[in-house]
Amino acid sequence: MYSSTLGRPLRALLAAALLALAAGCTGPSDPGARQPGTAAAAGPRDLVPGTAAPALAALYLQPLDWKDCPDRPERPAGEPVAQCAGLKVPLDYADPGGETIDVAVARIRATEADRRIGALVLNPGGPGNSGADRVVWGWEDYRGPLSDHFDLVGFDPRGAGRTTPVHCLDDRTRDEWTGTDDPGYDHGRILADACEARHATLLPHLSTRDTARDLDVLRGALGERRLDFLGSSYGTYLGALYAEEFPARTGRLVLDGAFERSLDPVRLNVEAAAATETALRDFAADCADRDDCPLGHDPAAAPQRLADFLDGLREHPLLAADGRRLTATLAWTGTLDALYAGHRSWGRVRQALDPAITRGDAAGLLDLADSGNGRGEEGGYTTAADAFAAISCADALMAPGDGDLRTARAELAARAPLMSRHDTSAALFAPDCRSWPYRTAERPARIRAEGSAPILVIGSTADPVTPYAWAQRMTSGLAHAVLLTRDGDGHTGYDKSGCVREAVAAFLVDGTMPAAGTHCPSD
Repeated sequence: MYSSTLGRPLRALLAAALLALAAGCTGPSDPGARQPGTAAAAGPRDLVPGTAAPALAALYLQPLDWKDCPDRPERPAGEPVAQCAGLKVPLDYADPGGETIDVAVARIRATEADRRIGALVLNPGGPGNSGADRVVWGWEDYRGPLSDHFDLVGFDPRGAGRTTPVHCLDDRTRDEWTGTDDPGYDHGRILADACEARHATLLPHLSTRDTARDLDVLRGALGERRLDFLGSSYGTYLGALYAEEFPARTGRLVLDGAFERSLDPVRLNVEAAAATETALRDFAADCADRDDCPLGHDPAAAPQRLADFLDGLREHPLLAADGRRLTATLAWTGTLDALYAGHRSWGRVRQALDPAITRGDAAGLLDLADSGNGRGEEGGYTTAADAFAAISCADALMAPGDGDLRTARAELAARAPLMSRHDTSAALFAPDCRSWPYRTAERPARIRAEGSAPILVIGSTADPVTPYAWAQRMTSGLAHAVLLTRDGDGHTGYDKSGCVREAVAAFLVDGTMPAAGTHCPSD
């Protein structure tokens, strides 16, 4: 997991970096002037911030040893093959010559080498999702202009995937943690104690600001003067923080499904819950107009019927064939997680609810819950849930006063009465960082990123996870940003609108920013 302090290989890198910096003299290029097929090698001074200490400069100039990824899908002959590498970064940027960690990186080479612009770094959100896996297994979602002109690059942020993964709870404890309806179960304390026991040294170094610094080291190791980036959901916060930390190194940044931290986390969770409640009501009302709806056929009454059924599982859980219990918590998790995709998932949710409501068959809702919780068929969990908590708690202090908490509970009850009735604390504290052993210095603030290149922000009007207001606030906060609006439901816009995809390609490939006020329809 960890590398030793500056050893012989890194010392050799340091010596090479000093020689290269002494010889290099090329200045940064204009991000708006690039054309397909004009990618050129950058000199050392193009890649390394002038303030970087020698040990950190060596990491910017490290060679990446690309090899075919051992775990990759089979591709037809002639199709791109995913390559993987490791990137060394400091565990603590205050001590760049000390302990290092290895960041997992993956890429798909540009399919049209003679039209290659450079590297496009992707982040799929979370926090805690694997960017490397997104490239290895999901790069075809970007097939077309982006895969033609760019090497598609993904990395696992620290604490996630194969980069110092945070794994705090064993699978049996995680089953209880994700499924209990016990109101006295202290989720925050149990997770905090387990994470501290296993990862006390790592927890203070998992913030998104640390990952933004890793992202800049990756930019240098990729040989890119400036960063081109497409971030989704939480990835938008990473991209915005990068622009704040390294404004002069921004190339073309696209932030889709804006996640911003200008307000206290509890206030943000109230806003998110209200958006999710709207999605729940829209689904239930649509269901009532369909013959196969188990919620009855009154659109006005269907949302309450759905909430009553899910809440009723607290007292009367359903027993699955394998002995597992479908609790209210699991049923709510599975239903809401599936609804994040918008109306595209409504049929799947109906198919899971119908046997549960009409026959007491828990299988469909348990499958949805397992998908949302990262639980595999054999009962093992991914590290995404622990990474989500560890990164979130490193980013935001959660310590509302009694008055603020009373106000938040009242607002939650007014704006999301159905989904918050089951467990108000789970809605307000997601995740619950009140017992976290590491107290972050980060505070709510709008990100300005003065001096950055223009940034494209994408917001969806009925996004159930990152409300449209967040995209508006992020855009207004950034010094140089344009908001592209997708009219429609579901989380993020790139995968749900050909119009959005065309606008993103025009910006990333040609530098053409959509006009302010542009709206795109959904597919």
